[in-house]
Amino acid sequence: MDRPPPKGRGAAMLALMKKRGQEKAVGVQPEESPPAEPPKPRGRAALLQKLQESKLKKVGADTSSSVVASTSLIQEAPITATKATAPVSASSPKETSVAKSVEELSRATSEISLTEQDPVFYKGEGGKQIKVSANYIKLHLEKDCGVYEYEVRFNPDIDAKNRRIRAVNQIKQKLGPAKVFDGGSVLYLPQKITDTVQSFTTSIPGPDGDLEIGLTIIYKRKKNLADRECLHLYNVLFKRIMYSLMYTQMGRNYFNTEHKHLIPQHKLEVYPGFAVSVDELEDGLMLCLDTQHRVMRTQNAYELLTELRISDSNRFKEVANSNLIGSCIFTKYNNKTYIIDDVAWDMTPRDTFPTRDGRNITFIEYYKTQHNIVIRDETQPLLINRRDVKVSGSSEKVEQMVCLIPEICYLTGLTDQMRSDFRVMKDVAQYTRVTPNQRLAALRTYMDNVRKSEAAQQILGNWGLKLADTPLTLQARQLENETIYFGRNQCIQTNNNADWNRAVGEQQVALPVDMHTWILFYTGRDEKYAKDFSQTIVRLGSVMGCRINAPKPVKLQDDRTDTYIRACQENIDENIQIVVFICPTMRSDRYAVIKKICCTQIPVASQVINSKTLSNPQKVRSIIQKIALQMTCKLGGTLWTVRFPFKGWAICGIDVYHGSPGNSVCGFVGSLNESISRWYSTAIFQERELSDFYKIAFTKYLEKYRNANGFFPSKIVIIRDGVGDGQLAHCKRYEIEQLESVLKQFQLETKLCFIIVQKRINTRIFNFGRDGCENPPPGTVLDHTVTRRYLHDFFLVPQNVRQGTVNPTHYIVLYDTCNLKPDHSQRLCYKLCHLYYNWPGTIRVPAPCQYAHKLAALVGQHIKKAPSAVLSDTLFYL
Repeated sequence: MDRPPPKGRGAAMLALMKKRGQEKAVGVQPEESPPAEPPKPRGRAALLQKLQESKLKKVGADTSSSVVASTSLIQEAPITATKATAPVSASSPKETSVAKSVEELSRATSEISLTEQDPVFYKGEGGKQIKVSANYIKLHLEKDCGVYEYEVRFNPDIDAKNRRIRAVNQIKQKLGPAKVFDGGSVLYLPQKITDTVQSFTTSIPGPDGDLEIGLTIIYKRKKNLADRECLHLYNVLFKRIMYSLMYTQMGRNYFNTEHKHLIPQHKLEVYPGFAVSVDELEDGLMLCLDTQHRVMRTQNAYELLTELRISDSNRFKEVANSNLIGSCIFTKYNNKTYIIDDVAWDMTPRDTFPTRDGRNITFIEYYKTQHNIVIRDETQPLLINRRDVKVSGSSEKVEQMVCLIPEICYLTGLTDQMRSDFRVMKDVAQYTRVTPNQRLAALRTYMDNVRKSEAAQQILGNWGLKLADTPLTLQARQLENETIYFGRNQCIQTNNNADWNRAVGEQQVALPVDMHTWILFYTGRDEKYAKDFSQTIVRLGSVMGCRINAPKPVKLQDDRTDTYIRACQENIDENIQIVVFICPTMRSDRYAVIKKICCTQIPVASQVINSKTLSNPQKVRSIIQKIALQMTCKLGGTLWTVRFPFKGWAICGIDVYHGSPGNSVCGFVGSLNESISRWYSTAIFQERELSDFYKIAFTKYLEKYRNANGFFPSKIVIIRDGVGDGQLAHCKRYEIEQLESVLKQFQLETKLCFIIVQKRINTRIFNFGRDGCENPPPGTVLDHTVTRRYLHDFFLVPQNVRQGTVNPTHYIVLYDTCNLKPDHSQRLCYKLCHLYYNWPGTIRVPAPCQYAHKLAALVGQHIKKAPSAVLSDTLFYL
């Protein structure tokens, strides 16, 4: 029986087999598929490809191939060094080709690296022009000077870092007056000593006598001023200048320990100093110099231990550990600071430790011989500082333990008791709260000291640097004052104080909320305060534009934590809008229990009041009114608004609270209405600052926004706090990608703008007024000259301060598909600084960032669990 002819895949296979058989019979080769395109080269391979292409254009293909061949020899054949400063000359053809290839490679590399990126400008136009100054000094670089990178090769090769440094130091006079060598293979010089290669010979002591070493210096490139290594070098130079001016480094800043301010009545002393940093900004190389102060206690750790032993001998060790562990101490014999990690109660200064020469020596003998210090109490415990240090010849770090004697360790900073003492803070503020005029005077004094110091001038001159004669003078802009809108269509125009405290007490809130059912918890000792509070807040309801009924009073038997827990469980039900606690004292453990119950177990808005705040009869009405306003916010009300010229936008704020390792909390807050007055809040635990939990929070927020408005936002502006300069690239690549992936998941064409907020900066802006320099008015924007060279950024002064110097806030527009103009982003950030309902005035950062900060701190410090979703659309954490 004949089989049916094949169909489908079988027919195709049969036809292919017949075709191949015919091709083989007549000698026809099957057609080959085109070769796969090789992957694009990266790193060194990409550099070599550029070199090949440039050579092909200049001298043809043959020359290019010889460069490739000779380049491969660089990795195999060592270069034989010759004497003196003559260029390399070799006898064999192989060495000649190697040297030639190094010369060509170095020249081509320098040509490629000399191309610099143009600065990025992000300058607005709105507002009134004002003349300002900043705490920046221009650094002028002499012509043909800069930072030139060289590679150092040793023949024979040397492994020990200290011997490499010694060999380079032997030829220092031939390299010039200044150099920076890392002990590896990279050498930095302030001038170009050769275009290609230069060789030297020297000798260093060895185990079998002097060892002759050949050094080959290969020119690589002239560094771009924005390179991290280059900026680090300039910062090292100014570190040397600070040392030459007799400043002592404490942490990252430098202080003058000789001109300290004494506050003997509080056993304190204040060291004046500077924060110094060099960066390449929009207008070139700049030195930022900010006045700093370090508060030191004249009391040492031994005296503190003695006081603690006398006050509470039974719990002495427990109290001592809580006071010392984690604190920073200063040792005057070597001008260093240490963080105390532990107290070694089983060790004393009589104990011994091994020295480098193999001997064992006691701590008493060590301090006597090394620092001429006599230890008086030989039975005191030792303080322990642990740090990770690199070991020579190993890439891994090992833990090093430093033992310190309490008797010679001086305490730094202020205790919590000192901070709560008004008299202490007032006396300290006389020296630490510096006016703009004083900061500018300190800046000019520093410049004069550098000019008069021969050592400082030599350090600068060796690298071709020169300080400008005066600080920068710039043109800034002052944005228009905002209009604040209250209830019944009432509004006020803010002034240069950016404060509407009086209007809040007189006007009705924009969106009032009636309080029908609420509970007031109090103890017997605070019964009078509770009665006055109830009566006053009921009367204030009409002023605020809402109805406030009398609360249900619950008198507690005592102040124990269990009593509060039992009272909450017995009295709070689903009909209760808010609960208020009047506590006799502020205890963090009791506060944490109350917030944990009200935010997780029985979700309800809660307000905790210290009875001491209600004890002043002259101020009690205004205090109760502020509490009533805060309670309104926690119930979803709106106190005031500002006008936004857009519709369908969403504004979000992100901040992270860092608790114990693995216990960081991300606070995410987003707007829910067009007036940007209602907020959705969620807190998520995460393991590190830059994590992938934003997908969860962002997804929840988009769903909440859609449910509240019936549509998704057309544009979203996210303002992120807590990102340092070193995390910008990671944030742009990792966090923004998560947010965009969520938008793709919802299949949205929503545009996204991501703005970074930085508060901990050293930039200061001074306004030229009638009495010299003064603080700039609120709304001052500076977006040129001292901004980052390659970023869309600006500085904004949003608030007014009555004492000291105002701190501007640094904004970086890291990612923007909304195509916001500089004027739009600057004005938006300034408007958002008016919407924080805990303060009737502008604040330093946009309101959603501050809300996110408060939320993350409450969850991370006290609740330690995710709050209930029932509270997510109210500001329950204010």
